[in-house]
Amino acid sequence: MPATDSASAITGRSRLRLSIGAAVVLGLVVLSAAVGLGIMRGQAQPVQTVPINASGEAAVSGELYVHVLGQVTHPGLYVLDGDARVVDALAAAGGTLDDADLQAVNLARPLSDGEQLIVPVSGAAAPEDGSSTPAGDGLIDLNNADQAALETLPRIGPALAKRIIDWRETNGRFQSVEDLIAVPGIGDKLLAGIRDLVRV
Repeated sequence: MPATDSASAITGRSRLRLSIGAAVVLGLVVLSAAVGLGIMRGQAQPVQTVPINASGEAAVSGELYVHVLGQVTHPGLYVLDGDARVVDALAAAGGTLDDADLQAVNLARPLSDGEQLIVPVSGAAAPEDGSSTPAGDGLIDLNNADQAALETLPRIGPALAKRIIDWRETNGRFQSVEDLIAVPGIGDKLLAGIRDLVRV
């Protein structure tokens, strides 16, 4: 074989190796770029989005956290829809037991976030029956008291007691004693007279 042909063959093989090497390097660069882009995209994706309203504040999620206790199948903490009522909380807890006192619970009452709902046993004196508050307290619980208990307060007659219960059923639990001012017929003077006799 002439020297020229031998040199051409060697040069051809070198170029082929160089072309394969360049293709491999190029492939690795493209693969690295694709992986890097995928990672960046994955990091850019938020785990959870919180809608912002027109005022720039985070919008409320519309969920309620309610602690259900007492005579229910599965007591515990439940996350319910924002418009949930007592009956929905009891259903989430698997329903009530046979000895539950359902007359002591208003199934139609709207729930509020952070509420603790206790279903008493039949015949037991419990705060939810509205007749009293925990022993030794001596205060009327605005969120549990029935009409008779509310009427024991100074200047609270049948009509005003019913308005308090109606407000509670429409708006959910009282968050503070001062919320009574929102009940029609209760003004600053009346509130001052009963503030130390009630609790939430």
